[in-house]
Amino acid sequence: MVCIRIYTASCKLSADEAEPLKRLPRFDLQLFSQEKTEEATPKRKEESRKKGQVAKSVEINSAFVILTAFLSLKIIGPYIYTELTAFMRFMFAHFSTADFTIRDMHILFINLSFVFLKTALPVMTVIMLISLGVNLLQVGFVFSLEPLMPQFDRINPISGFGRLFSKRSLVELVKSLLKVAIIGYFIIRFVMQETGQIPQLISTDLIDTLRYMSTLIFDLAMQIGGVILVLAALDYFYQWWEHNQSIKMSKHDIKEEFKQTEGNPQIKGKIKERQRAMAMRRMMQEVPKATAIITNPTHFAIAIKYDKSMTAPEVVAKGQDFLAERIKILAREHRIAIVENKPLARALYASVEIGETVPSELYQAVAEVLAHVYRLKKRLS
Repeated sequence: MVCIRIYTASCKLSADEAEPLKRLPRFDLQLFSQEKTEEATPKRKEESRKKGQVAKSVEINSAFVILTAFLSLKIIGPYIYTELTAFMRFMFAHFSTADFTIRDMHILFINLSFVFLKTALPVMTVIMLISLGVNLLQVGFVFSLEPLMPQFDRINPISGFGRLFSKRSLVELVKSLLKVAIIGYFIIRFVMQETGQIPQLISTDLIDTLRYMSTLIFDLAMQIGGVILVLAALDYFYQWWEHNQSIKMSKHDIKEEFKQTEGNPQIKGKIKERQRAMAMRRMMQEVPKATAIITNPTHFAIAIKYDKSMTAPEVVAKGQDFLAERIKILAREHRIAIVENKPLARALYASVEIGETVPSELYQAVAEVLAHVYRLKKRLS
């Protein structure tokens, strides 16, 4: 048989009973509210975005840069070869025998600059545009100077030592080793496949050798770029998950954010309470101006006002239960007619707000009530 004793705050325990309770572990339940278990709110995500903290994979940029560079060279390779050949012929034709002067140096520098612009600039421009496009596709347009601001904790040796052996550093090390191993495997496999073809290049012309080597390098670059692209896709999903984990919030953070954006719930409650009280006072001030009070008779009370200048009767006050009783008491004090009509009272309370006119489908019923009130007032006068 198990005996259970319940101790309340007013109980006084003996020394023998209190001693085991002192040895029990104590838990502060407030600590659990600080755990980052909740998904980040839109406001938190926007704040992290303004700070430059976004989910981004550098590997995707590397993959597209490699693929773009070699594809560009593949497409405009003949053009680059033609321009470089023409420049070499010009240089050897004009500067091989004559004395090299300052004027010749200027001419050579100008021609070399033009050749560079015509050959390298198109490839560099395409790479830059592709890199910017990939960044925009990943994170959109983000302009933030906060990552460039000096942070003194970065030069703190203790903090640096902690970052060196942090979980993120370990993950990045594993990723780098895995990337080197996979890319190295594909390079070795490619070289092993093409090793048998290389000795045959000894008997071929220089142009054919260069053409074959360029094709070989292009195929290897495409394979490496494809492998990096697959690894980059996996890395992007990891970066996205890791970013979402880093910006998670605790229940306490969400409450504080709600207070900052929406205001303190207690203060808002007080404001709403005062607003209701002010609206109630304004409504009750309109009751003495009413023409008639239509009741349920106990649950609802609706104050109707009508004169010749109005296009339709207007509801100036309405209430239920306790408020309905107050409206009727105020009506009796000011000698306003109270008419019992259960269907009409329910219909007006449900369909008409304070300050609105009576809908057309209720004109007939309200007109009968007002006619009865006018006849009653005429009889009393």
